[in-house]
Amino acid sequence: MPPSSRDAPNVLEQLSSLRQHQQDGRRSPHKPLLVLLALGRLATTGSSAIPWSDAEEKLADLIAEFGPTSRTGRAQSAAYPFTRLRADGVWTLDRDVPMDAVSPLREGVTGRLEASLETALRDRTQLLEEAARGLVESHFPGTVARDVLVAVGLDPDLLEGRSVSRSSDQRRRSGAWPAAVIAAWDRQCAFCGFDGAAGGAVVGIEAAPVRWFTLGGPDDLDNGLALCSLHHKLFDRGMLGLDDDLAVVVSQRFSARTPQGRALYDLHGRRLRPRPGTPLPAERHVAWHREQVFQGTALAG
Repeated sequence: MPPSSRDAPNVLEQLSSLRQHQQDGRRSPHKPLLVLLALGRLATTGSSAIPWSDAEEKLADLIAEFGPTSRTGRAQSAAYPFTRLRADGVWTLDRDVPMDAVSPLREGVTGRLEASLETALRDRTQLLEEAARGLVESHFPGTVARDVLVAVGLDPDLLEGRSVSRSSDQRRRSGAWPAAVIAAWDRQCAFCGFDGAAGGAVVGIEAAPVRWFTLGGPDDLDNGLALCSLHHKLFDRGMLGLDDDLAVVVSQRFSARTPQGRALYDLHGRRLRPRPGTPLPAERHVAWHREQVFQGTALAG
């Protein structure tokens, strides 16, 4: 396909249809993170080219930071998308290497977006931003999306642009769900009890899905927690989680220097205490969050 024939719908459809190993809601953001990294390079330098020597560090960092905890080594985790993204027709390597093989990549291989795709995105800044917005919104909650864009070198304010149209198979969350969750938890943070309000409206309290909506999480009350903005962010970044007894756990990956920051450790082991009648998070959703979002291991009791 010559560069001139790449129209916007074609570009967006191809980037939104990356083949991923997803089963039972398991997260697999490896390919989207590589594409986002390439888009960041393209926006900054005019070229999407990423030498493996860069990807082995930068892409591995992104996967470790924004992907689920994995026992796979850093280099191998980066090699999977770096070699397999070719099968999606959006990525090329400057020499042929076997799928998933790390050693050949270290011989100076460079990857980049397919030529006509790169041309279309480079020539239309708005299209590049829409592609990045679609990828990050499809694979990460809003609390994490801005962090991902910053990490790949893109402007997080592009999220303020027009929302990308959802494909026909993506459900929309009920518009009444956030208010219902906040009301069920008595308009206060389920973790710390913060209950800020301005007049009659809550301030800094948000409805947090336990299992992300983009990955099969239902808009049911047993998939929601009312959390303050800070603890919502930390919950979605995997620094906070829940154990089988619905007690808050803090990840060993979290660190802080000031007394204010270290106050987060006081949450560790604190049981959820909702008012009578509030649906508790379902075991299956808590298990999903523990396996797919929570980072590392929890602090010792």
